Amino acid sequence: MTAAKLPAECETKEDVRLEIDRIDQALLTLFAERHAYVTRMAEIKTDPHEAFDPVRIEAVITKVRSRSLDLDLDEDQAELIWRTLIDWNINFEKGIIAARRRAK
Repeated sequence: MTAAKLPAECETKEDVRLEIDRIDQALLTLFAERHAYVTRMAEIKTDPHEAFDPVRIEAVITKVRSRSLDLDLDEDQAELIWRTLIDWNINFEKGIIAARRRAK
């Protein structure tokens, strides 16, 4: 495997695409790791209503926006991505918790 190139080192569209593909793979790996923790959280929670925690959600969004600014990213786009991720996780957790309660 070749070493990653910095953006300024990419000389062709193919160079850029290879780096984006490398980053996408790393992101997928991180999303899979995050999902394992979300799954564990669903196993720990006992009521589907626990999946939606507005105080926690806003705390996460505040951190994401701040960290985005530190990284020179658009904080609105980062928030949109995280809110989408959080909404998906909430629905996933609710489904797991509800299915477990029905099975009892």
